[in-house]
Amino acid sequence: MTRVLVVDDQTVVRDGLVLLLGLLPGLEVVGSAGDGDDAVRLVHEHLPDVVLMDLRMPRVDGVEATRRIKAAHPAVQIVVLTTYSDDESVFAALQAGARGYLTKDASAEEIARAIDAVREGDAQLDPSVQRRLVDALATGVQPSRRRRGDLPDGLTQREAQVLALIAGGRSNAEIARELFISEATVKTHINNLFSKAGVRDRAQAVTYAYRKGLAEPG
Repeated sequence: MTRVLVVDDQTVVRDGLVLLLGLLPGLEVVGSAGDGDDAVRLVHEHLPDVVLMDLRMPRVDGVEATRRIKAAHPAVQIVVLTTYSDDESVFAALQAGARGYLTKDASAEEIARAIDAVREGDAQLDPSVQRRLVDALATGVQPSRRRRGDLPDGLTQREAQVLALIAGGRSNAEIARELFISEATVKTHINNLFSKAGVRDRAQAVTYAYRKGLAEPG
């Protein structure tokens, strides 16, 4: 049996993955976590073979959690399962030690195949991710990465993400749909980032985002 820990900050997604993986032969779900901090703690407790890791989470994100887990438990393999397949997310996760990278439209068979592959010491990447890596190797260009500590004024990764979407003209409802969170949670993030950035409204927030390099015009 392959022992799996599921990590995702969305309760519905996390519970769904636990149920799904529990139905697949050869897999045993030993626990689930809602953020990277809990993931690191549960890995210490349960020593799973594979961690199915979300990326964008509160407190400690998936990249940092992957880095901590691999440093403490090199034999534990990480498969990223996320909505995001942009260059920054892909490179950061793989450089932190992930051996698998799938997007959340992956089928149950693809997830199971990735778990089996990384446990055997192989890598399993979404086809779009593979193409991006090949392109990067061919051109010698790697994306610039902004580390968590580089975010201005104490913004969290999620607050910076919400801010970028505001700068992109998204409404609260659109942000909620895109990030798979509630509108109430979006409002909380906006209130927090407004306070930290010292802005009073969305127009000032957009100006702040451009000035701090958290969004690009157009």
